[in-house]
This record gives sequence, structure tokens and C-alpha cells, in this order.
Amino acid sequence: MNTERRSFIRRSATVAASMSVFPTLMNAGCVGANDRVVVGLIGCNSQGFVNLKSFLKQPNVVCAALCDIDQNVLNERAAEVEKMTGKKPALYTDFRKLLDQKDIDAVIIGTPDHWHCIPTIYAMESGKDVYCEKPLGYTIEECNLMVKAAGRYQKVVQVGQWQRSDPHWRDAVKYIQEGNLGRVRSVRTWSYVGWKNSIPVVPDEGAPAGVDYDMWLGPRPERPFNKNRFHATWRWYWDYGGGVMTDWGVHLLDFALFGMNQYVPKSISASGGKYAFPGDAMETPDSMMAMYDFGEFGILWDHTIGIYGAQFKSRPHGVAYIGEYGTLVIDRGGWEVTVETKSTSAKPGLKDLPIQKATGTGLDLHVANFIDCIKTRNKPNCDIETGAHIARFSQMGNIAFRLGRKIVWDGLKQEFENDPEANALTKAEYRAPWLLPKV
Repeated sequence: MNTERRSFIRRSATVAASMSVFPTLMNAGCVGANDRVVVGLIGCNSQGFVNLKSFLKQPNVVCAALCDIDQNVLNERAAEVEKMTGKKPALYTDFRKLLDQKDIDAVIIGTPDHWHCIPTIYAMESGKDVYCEKPLGYTIEECNLMVKAAGRYQKVVQVGQWQRSDPHWRDAVKYIQEGNLGRVRSVRTWSYVGWKNSIPVVPDEGAPAGVDYDMWLGPRPERPFNKNRFHATWRWYWDYGGGVMTDWGVHLLDFALFGMNQYVPKSISASGGKYAFPGDAMETPDSMMAMYDFGEFGILWDHTIGIYGAQFKSRPHGVAYIGEYGTLVIDRGGWEVTVETKSTSAKPGLKDLPIQKATGTGLDLHVANFIDCIKTRNKPNCDIETGAHIARFSQMGNIAFRLGRKIVWDGLKQEFENDPEANALTKAEYRAPWLLPKV
């Protein structure tokens, strides 16, 4: 058993004891007049601002600064913050200037994936704790470096996989790990993105007024501005993200691993392509399946775009743990168990468990947990090692897809076995003048 797997098993072994424990921030008397937490947001357009609004729900949290490369977005968000709080934050278009602001305790990284690593490490260097959106890093190399930086600077890092703080997800893990399903041999995860349509091919053009496009590109290759590669749709291009796999995959595959309490696969294979919209502008696959073989069980990832999956009724995304005695299915709405009745492994007397509904407070609890850990210096619910591992795991599926063959991962060495071509895809190639931070 390698050290990566051992460290995750040690942490997961405490799940039963910690399952019902929520942030001490919720306890009376924890937050006092001198416990104010000052935050800054880097990347304001989408999920970053959703996160900030959750932060501002917490007691004694203040937003001191916003940063975005789009002045139009920056002005709009500044007005919203001022309306919510009565105070206008400082505004920046260069994240490094925000990090120089001494009164900021923690930063929220809400940028596209290719801009997670540098601001996160620079923030830790400047003495700030970090809430970073998922996936933690754009490449496996970046993930490893970010973990190393957190160890060096001893900063609290919470990754935005908020299901780790959501009660019904954690209750489902407890149910599985107590052995109620018997031995689980197969785990299925899926995301059917029915809302998304084709992205039509459009010509390159000049960057919109107020946009620092060179800064948006940052360490990635120089390319002409194209609106398809910018707001909202950047994640469908390999230069900046990993498609559905690193968007939904990090959430759902994380709980596939958490429930099974095993983290290092023996091999990974994948297939798929642009089956729905073969001629559109998207680079990442709109349909893909990835298989992770653990020797004793397998995890299947399945995604498709433009379909909600009618056979799953109200579950266009989810995780299914298929055990000897029954199957547990969970999504953001809740979880339920259907027992085996006719199979050779059926357990007499076992009954279905009806839907255990979600509370809808997962993100707020995740933020509250982070705020609490800033004060206690405890490890947050989705610490940087957890976030790094699932980001690597999702990227392995994409690497297998891009190579079109099976790959074998060495968790101890943090590389693919005897596979220079696969290992090249784990690296971060940076455009000058940006350099991979040294830790």
C-alpha cells in the first residue's frame, strides 16, 4: 500500500466519528467583536461571486477587495457588494495588487482553471488563507506544487467541493462504510448536461473594451481573442480547462472515492468524442466514458452534453454504489437505497430506504467550515490534499481519453508507469513572462 493511499485511508477512517460534526462557528460565543475575517475575491464573474455572497452571509465577514481582468464585470460586482454591505471594496485588475493589501485575511479564487495555481501559491506566500474553486489545479504538476506550498506556508486551503460539508452526502458515506450495502464491486458516476447546446464556430475578433485579455490568458498560449474561449465557455477548451470531467467530475468522482475509502486506481481507460455536436467549436468531448480499475472494484464515469438522461428521471447527475445487498444512489437532491430482491447476493429481510432529502445548505456550510478553520487552524472539510487528489484523478481520465489507450498510475511516484507521453500531459507549460512558482 503506497503512502498516498495510506494517508487518505487514515483521514477517511475518522469519517464515522466526524460525520455529525459541523463548524464550531455555529456555536454560540465563537464569533466576537475581534474575530472579523476580511476577504478579497479574485475572479468575479461566475462561481467566484456566488462564493462571495455565501461568505457575506457569515457573521463578521467583510469584503475588502475585488479583482477581475474585465472592468465591466468588476464595476458591476462592486456595485452589488456595496448594495449588500454598504461599503465599496477596493478594485483591482491585477491580482498581485490585491494580495499586497495587508488587511486581507483570506482570498477566494474564482478564476478559470488555468489561473488557480499562481494566485493560490502567491496568496499563501503573502500570508493569506485560500478558498479555491475546483478543480484545484489545471495540471497534475500544479496540484502537487500547490500541496507543497500549503505545507511550507502552513496556510488553510479549502477547495470548493462543497459536498464535503453537505450533511446528506456525508450521511450516505457513513451508510456505505458501515457495510449496509455489503461488498461494493461497482460504482457509477454520471453527469448529463442537458441544458448545454452546441457552441457555433465564430471568427476571432478584438477583445472587448475594458478587458485585459493578455492577463486573462496569463500562462497559457497566446491566441487571438474569441468569445467562445472567454466568459462561460472557456472550460470546453484544453488550453484552460478539462470539460465536463474536471467540472462535474471532481464533485462526483470525489464521493465515489470517499464512499469506497480507496483512492489509487491500478489503471485508467477512456473513450468518447464529439458525438453530439461534431462540427461545433468545443474541443473537449461532449460524450465520454472513463473506467478506473482498482482491482477489487471499478468506478465508471459517464458524461454527455445535450441530454438529461430520461432513464434516470430526475437524476441527470449522481453516484450509484452497487453493492451485494442493494444500490445507493445520491445526487444534490438526496439519496436512497433500493435493495436486491432476486439476486444470489440478496439479503433476506432488508428493505428499501426512501429518499433522504438534501438541506440545500452545502455551500454555506462549506464556507462556514473554512471561516472556522481560519480561526482554529484545523484542517477544513475539503483540504488541499483532498482537492489535489481528485483533480489529479479527473485529469487521469482526460489523459487516457486524449491518448486513446489505457494508462497506469504510480501513486507513490506521482507519475504514470513507463509512459513519457502520458507524463508529458501532467506538466504545466507556461507562457513567458509567467513561470511556475518555486516552493
